[in-house]
Amino acid sequence: MNKEEQLTTGFRDLYNKMVSLNKDKMEDALRGYKASEVHCIEYIGKNADSNVTKLAESFYMTRGAISKITKKLIEKGLIESYQKPENKKEIYFRLTAQGEVIYNIHEGLHQEFQERDRAVFEQVTEEQFDSMLSFVEKYNTHLDAEIKKKAMNIKPE
Repeated sequence: MNKEEQLTTGFRDLYNKMVSLNKDKMEDALRGYKASEVHCIEYIGKNADSNVTKLAESFYMTRGAISKITKKLIEKGLIESYQKPENKKEIYFRLTAQGEVIYNIHEGLHQEFQERDRAVFEQVTEEQFDSMLSFVEKYNTHLDAEIKKKAMNIKPE
């Protein structure tokens, strides 16, 4: 296995292990909510003036899929929609008090998981962090370009 394969396999293994370790606690604390719903709540909680387009771009999902999720979240009383006086066309989302509760539970779990893994990150030098972050940024930029190419090929001419 070459270094490229080792790295991609390593990323996949790390991700799968994190999911495995975190899954039970997340499911217990957020019972009754789908992962996609919780991630939408997280995004809306962290980003002012969230809308269907921003959510779809962030999650690499269709606007239709996001519309279904946000409709369910509105029905569950976790988010509400609003419009700005200067732009009656666009619909935005914000968390309700109940949505804030779910958001805070989710954030608390992330902090707990970060604390669990802190011992590893404390051993990483600033130079190593910078190198890894640079690689992740380059890889993300490459994958974004590939996603755009794919989207262009799908669109009818």
